[in-house]
Amino acid sequence: MTFVFVLISIAVLVLLITWLKFNPFLAFLISSILAGFLMGIPPEQIAGSIQKGIGGLLGDLVIVIVMGAMLGKLVAESGAAQRISDTLMSIFGIKNVTWAMMVTGLVVGIPLFYNVGFVLLIPLVFTVSYRFKLPAVYVGIPLLAALSVTHGFLPPHPSPAALVAQFGANMGLTLAYGILIAVPTIIVAGPIFAKFLKNIDAKPLEIFQAKAKPEEELPSVFNSFFSALFPVFFLIGTTILTLNMSESSAIYPYIQFVGDPGMVMLISLLLATYTLGMRMNFKIPKLMDLYVVATKDVAMILLIIGGAGALKQVLMDSGVSLEIADALQGWDIHPLVLAWVITALIRVAVGSATVAGLTTAGIIAPIVSTAGVDPNLLVLSIGAGSLMFSHFNDAGFWLFKEYFNVSVKDTIKSWSVMETIVAVVGLMGVMILDIFI
Repeated sequence: MTFVFVLISIAVLVLLITWLKFNPFLAFLISSILAGFLMGIPPEQIAGSIQKGIGGLLGDLVIVIVMGAMLGKLVAESGAAQRISDTLMSIFGIKNVTWAMMVTGLVVGIPLFYNVGFVLLIPLVFTVSYRFKLPAVYVGIPLLAALSVTHGFLPPHPSPAALVAQFGANMGLTLAYGILIAVPTIIVAGPIFAKFLKNIDAKPLEIFQAKAKPEEELPSVFNSFFSALFPVFFLIGTTILTLNMSESSAIYPYIQFVGDPGMVMLISLLLATYTLGMRMNFKIPKLMDLYVVATKDVAMILLIIGGAGALKQVLMDSGVSLEIADALQGWDIHPLVLAWVITALIRVAVGSATVAGLTTAGIIAPIVSTAGVDPNLLVLSIGAGSLMFSHFNDAGFWLFKEYFNVSVKDTIKSWSVMETIVAVVGLMGVMILDIFI
């Protein structure tokens, strides 16, 4: 019955948004309250779960999303995005734009958290779409597929890194195997799948749409790439330093501090305020006005993501993820497939890839110790399952829908299907590697 209650709660959420046209934030609150009552959470604790879910998720994301929106607005208004898109198109050509986006997402996604990469690179997607009159979803899906795969498959991202430690896997081998699986997975879910999405009607947020500037008014190629991608370079540098530095070092805590995604985005915004703003003859009041506009346009996105966090927390507090895992533990199937199935079902029910992966790890560990399965492949199997069919209870679903400004139906046809392809092709890659390892 627990799983039935989850389905009822999600069905109510869908009906409120699609049929009654409720604001998604209100719909999330209503379905979260309903889920709490259906699953037996004491009434006096339901409000606390909702508040914890909203605060916990926004606490992680609000700085990243707001700073990213400000940086994206500046990158667009300064002409840096125009310069970057022109350079990429001159290298790859318009016919290969999806491959250019895929390569960008893969390179940037390895060191960068998904949400940081999303808000950092979305202006580039929209600029290419506007300037070359290409469908925004067609251009964006290959990049987002790459970001999603690196987030779910590859350490040092949180879930894969935690799984490596829990299973006693080798981080270097997991990363190597992960890249072998990631590349073909991204190709299928990105450039190949994108060919079927050209007719999706998307009207991306206008904060990233800037009028084309004359060549002489654009920042240099170096300034454009350096300022827009500085967060990537900065995160790579701090990650390398922390991996090769003793925790007892006096500067270790400071490296960890500046390497936090929120701090990275703040430092990057301050740098870009000078390199793309003041150096390009923008006055401080004008820059601050741009930042206010960017913040206003992402305010509802923040609320919707907070609503997704509320529902996720209620489902977690109800214990639904553990019940689903326990029900499947007795299945007589290959351990790698079993781990994928458990993770996928928890992901669909709860919405969080990280929660799904870490919950499965605790359930599957006793089985794996006696099954002789490669722990590195187990990390990748769970990582693939954790990306299965992103939908209404996943913040990533709403990030995509609101930034690209597409309908719920088209979000499912593009984003949700892309995530499903990533999960299925990822499992196929794991099983093929299992034959040879």
